Amino acid sequence: MARIVLLRHAHSTANSKSILAGRTAGVGLSESGKSQAADLVHRIGDYGFDLIATSPLQRCHETLAPWMVSHGAKSQLVIDEEISEVDYGSWSGKSLVSLRKKALWKVVQRHPSQMQFPDGESLLEMQNRALRAFYRLDSAKGKGPRLLVSHGDVIKSLVAHALGMHLDSFQKIVIDPASLTIIDTDDGTSRLVRLNDVSGSLKGKDASGKISVADALGGSIGNSKTLRSKSGKKK
Repeated sequence: MARIVLLRHAHSTANSKSILAGRTAGVGLSESGKSQAADLVHRIGDYGFDLIATSPLQRCHETLAPWMVSHGAKSQLVIDEEISEVDYGSWSGKSLVSLRKKALWKVVQRHPSQMQFPDGESLLEMQNRALRAFYRLDSAKGKGPRLLVSHGDVIKSLVAHALGMHLDSFQKIVIDPASLTIIDTDDGTSRLVRLNDVSGSLKGKDASGKISVADALGGSIGNSKTLRSKSGKKK
C-alpha cells in the first residue's frame, strides 16, 4: 500500500495574465502564489515523505521551496521530466481568450483523448508519461507517503485514471493552484482520498500517512473527532 499526495503548483504569473504557459521559461509565482507557497509550509507541516518527485519547471520549484527549507531536509527529492507540464507546442504563451476561438478548442474540451497540440504532444501522450511517473513513485522503496508536484492537466489525468474515467471525461475534474489531492494505491488499485483541497492541511486521519485495510472494506470509519455527541461520548 502507498499514499501519494499530489500538489499543483501555486498561482503563477501566467495564471494572472490568463496565458497558457506550457513549458515557457521564466514563469514563476505571482504574489498570490508566493502567499500560497508560504501557506503550504503549515498546510503540509512536518508530514514526512519518503520521496518527492517534482516537475522541472520553475513554478513547481518555487511552490515547494518554502516547505523544503522548513521541513524537507530529510526527504529525497527527484526532478522528473515525465510530470512536466503538457507540451502545448505553438499554443504555449498564447492567451486563453485567443485560444478559445480556435476550432481545436472544442476538441480539447469534448474529446481530449484526440487532441494533438500543434508542434506539441497529445494529451494521451501526457497521461501515459504521467502514469509512468506515478507508478514509479508508487513502487519506490519505503512505506511512507510520497509527494508529486506537478501541473493541473497532469494531475487531472492521474485522478481520472484513479477513478477509472476515460481521458475524455477529465475536464470534469478541477485542480486549483496550490491544491492537495491524495490517492492511495494497493496492488494496482487506486482510491481517491482527497480532491482539490485548497485550504486544508495534511493532518487528521485521512492524511496521516497510515493506510488501513479497514478503510477499504465497508467504507472509512471516519474521524473520531466528528463522531462525538454533545455529551462528549462517541456515537
